[in-house]
Amino acid sequence: MSRSAHPAGPRHADVLPEGHYSAPAADLNALDPKVWAETVGRDADGAVRVGGVDVKSLAEQHGTPAYVIDEADFRARARAWRSAFGTEADVFYAGKAFLSRAVVRWLHEEGLNLDVCSGGELATALSAGMPADRIAFHGNNKSPREIQRAIEAGVGRIVLDSFQEIVRVAHIAQSLGKRQRVQIRITVGVEAHTHEFIATAHEDQKFGIPLAGGQAAEAVRRALQLDGLELIGIHSHIGSQIFDMSGFEVAAHRVVSLLKEIRDEHGVELPEIDLGGGLGIAYTSADDPREPHEIAKALTDIVTRECEVARLRTPRISVEPGRAIVGPTAFTLYEVGTIKPLDGLRTYVSVDGGMSDNIRTALYDAEYSVALVSRTSDAEPMLVRVVGKHCESGDIVVKDAFLPADLAPGDLIAVPATGAYCRSMASNYNHVLRPPVVAVRDGEAKVIVRRETEEDLLRLDVG
Repeated sequence: MSRSAHPAGPRHADVLPEGHYSAPAADLNALDPKVWAETVGRDADGAVRVGGVDVKSLAEQHGTPAYVIDEADFRARARAWRSAFGTEADVFYAGKAFLSRAVVRWLHEEGLNLDVCSGGELATALSAGMPADRIAFHGNNKSPREIQRAIEAGVGRIVLDSFQEIVRVAHIAQSLGKRQRVQIRITVGVEAHTHEFIATAHEDQKFGIPLAGGQAAEAVRRALQLDGLELIGIHSHIGSQIFDMSGFEVAAHRVVSLLKEIRDEHGVELPEIDLGGGLGIAYTSADDPREPHEIAKALTDIVTRECEVARLRTPRISVEPGRAIVGPTAFTLYEVGTIKPLDGLRTYVSVDGGMSDNIRTALYDAEYSVALVSRTSDAEPMLVRVVGKHCESGDIVVKDAFLPADLAPGDLIAVPATGAYCRSMASNYNHVLRPPVVAVRDGEAKVIVRRETEEDLLRLDVG
């Protein structure tokens, strides 16, 4: 592995081009615990270890790129959420963030429920032994076949997303001789992202039934009249990567107002309220997410206060953390391929993955951190853009970050906080093979989702 320095791009903060980046850390070898999994640290030789396994061994045994997930950290975060809300609330892990049969087993063992939003996620959950009554089924366009399978399996709740779906689920349930527990997802006119929220004019989306104009009240009216449905509550989801609880306060006020209308019109107090997910994590050192117990107290206090004002019994609360559990537990391990300094701009560092294993930077302009993990370095920092191997100028993994100026081809670098929405949104663009997911714990590494092969790729091509 070559360690020779190359003609580097700009190194110092006072000569960097304008752009969206943070100043270099005082020590590029340091690993900020906010963005790395619990067991991540450096060996005496400078290589990073996770779960008692060093990254060089992981690269040798499993190749790169690879998603590396800290199983102990995942379980600890799941337990923290379960403990924070206690027995008087329900925690549903949002499977869309990342789902595999191993993850389903971990969730089951740690006492969490599971939220799925497709037939494939439902099949994964059932095949791994998650009790059906602990599964919620989401989605804005569930097919009749998916609905039938969910009802036959006995899922604990189906979240209704439209007027058509109210009738569809009721009809299928009745034809099967069952009464399906359901919630109605409403849009409350609140959109929250990170530290901002907007409280009006956000009914323009594909999810849910608007509260405005009496549509949500009419959906409740229809659901209560259908024999195939047992309406147990209202569902609300206001955004993603949320740190500020203010949006939840406005949303809870509006949901509770609807519950009061339902009681006054129908004489029914619905027993549940689901506040959704979207709780934020730290992708960079600048992010400052709340702890589960803080979130639990804030949400519980908000709902309790609103119900006291409305003179309603406080319903059972549900939340749906996905990213908040799995996101920080994993990193993506890459090998550096080529290094291209652009004088006066930045240095482009190409890795052996890219937008096929992390589309979030291209899709959402997401920010990530990055570190040299196969060794330490005392070299000066250089501004880099970590890019992939795909034939797209937008194939960017980390937009702007600092790495040591002696970075060389063959070095291993890692991008933390990639547990959520990276493997689950991975693709075969350019016929690149999707990476494996390797779980590490107590000095052992185990593949829980294997790397794709060319045989896998060609097996689907029946031409």
